Amino acid sequence: MVAYRQTEAFIQLTNLLDFKSAIPGTRSWAASPDLLLTIAEIVKKNKPGLVVELGSGVSTLVAAKSGARKIVSIDNSDEWGNKTVALLKEHKVRGVDVRIAPLRPYANGSDWYDVAAIRELKKIDVLIIDGPPGSKNSEARYPALQQFKDKLSPTAIVIIDDVHRAGERKLAEDFAKALPNHKLEILDHEKGTAIISPR
Repeated sequence: MVAYRQTEAFIQLTNLLDFKSAIPGTRSWAASPDLLLTIAEIVKKNKPGLVVELGSGVSTLVAAKSGARKIVSIDNSDEWGNKTVALLKEHKVRGVDVRIAPLRPYANGSDWYDVAAIRELKKIDVLIIDGPPGSKNSEARYPALQQFKDKLSPTAIVIIDDVHRAGERKLAEDFAKALPNHKLEILDHEKGTAIISPR
């Protein structure tokens, strides 16, 4: 059933975005088609001026192909970041700034991106949280709340992957509490997706 739903989402995604070149595999460590389709729909509908994402890859390409004007994609891995840059080049996509930000010890005891990579960012219209890797540490993505809540535009939409895991679920709930004019919706995706959007 899961495979069927992912296939459906993938077919819709490819029809919607008209890829001119191959795209890398999805699911597992990469975003699943249901999340990618949601990102595409949100970007197409809301036409964000600035999309910031934590964790680069196929999602970066999807956000760009969906019409985001500017994207800043943060990745802790040189290898992964370079693969994303090559993927964007192959698809002739511009307007994406892929930044490598090594993981550094953070106040909550986990490792998180070097904050120098995000310091000047503001008025973010869409924030996508799918990194750093959170399978071994439930708090791995939690610093995103402290680092980004004051960098969002008033109508920002926050998308969080992997909310079937307790750490990401708590992050989603706390993000929604920190944005009183927003509501939280949990989508029954393969890995669970949280959408925090204006009421």
